[in-house]
Amino acid sequence: MLTTAAFFDLSDFNHPTLLSQGPVWETLKGLKSYMDTYAYPSFGTSLPLDQPLPETLVLYNGELFPAKGLTLKLADATKGKLTVHRDGEILLGASVLMAGAILSGEQLAIGTGVFIEAGALIKSPAIIGDCTEIRQGAYLRGYCLTGKRCVIGHVTEVKHSIFFNDAKAGHFAYLGDSILGNAVNLGAGTKLANLRFTGGAVPIRTSTGIISSGLKKLGAIMADEVQTGCNSVTNPGTLLGRKTMLMPNTTAPSGYHPPNSLIKGK
Repeated sequence: MLTTAAFFDLSDFNHPTLLSQGPVWETLKGLKSYMDTYAYPSFGTSLPLDQPLPETLVLYNGELFPAKGLTLKLADATKGKLTVHRDGEILLGASVLMAGAILSGEQLAIGTGVFIEAGALIKSPAIIGDCTEIRQGAYLRGYCLTGKRCVIGHVTEVKHSIFFNDAKAGHFAYLGDSILGNAVNLGAGTKLANLRFTGGAVPIRTSTGIISSGLKKLGAIMADEVQTGCNSVTNPGTLLGRKTMLMPNTTAPSGYHPPNSLIKGK
């Protein structure tokens, strides 16, 4: 019931060896070791680190070069509309790193068709999947991994978390030690709390009793197609089954909520 396969469609996820075969929260336990040993590309001195990028850069076929003289169409990357033209030719799969973005550390992997906007701050290690948007003011605090066509939006803070394909945290969100399944969408202002006031390992409350996660920090694990309303909050150790809806201005009780739940405030 609480296995990784019960929460997510795993057929098109690019990091299958990361995923636990047991309880879904075990995947988070393995995230650091997976990302620490990942084969990151080397950008050499062509990628200025730990400072705002002084100019817009394009990443194409593993090569990083200035965008000066190129024609950029900065449209929706998640729909494949981000395009780069050079001498009338479309550079298929090119990614764009806007001037003013900050990339910190060398453990960075950036997929094809990615758009990183000015003002985003990405700390390594980070793995950014194809056609993902990292928008202005986004803050990735390390150990962040996204699948394809994801969004980490304006003034959204993410640390030690996983996004499956098409997961979106578009506006003013906080995600700590969490997993968003395929096509999850967080309403503006959603907060996924990850640390108990009283300390200790975060418990997982189920209909048959309490299970210890063994994790001091555990936010929310949201199965495929979960939606949250604006200004919603999840308590540490909240597990939402597939297609669950958390209504606006509502705090989800910690523990497991089965698929198709509707969580409303009092």
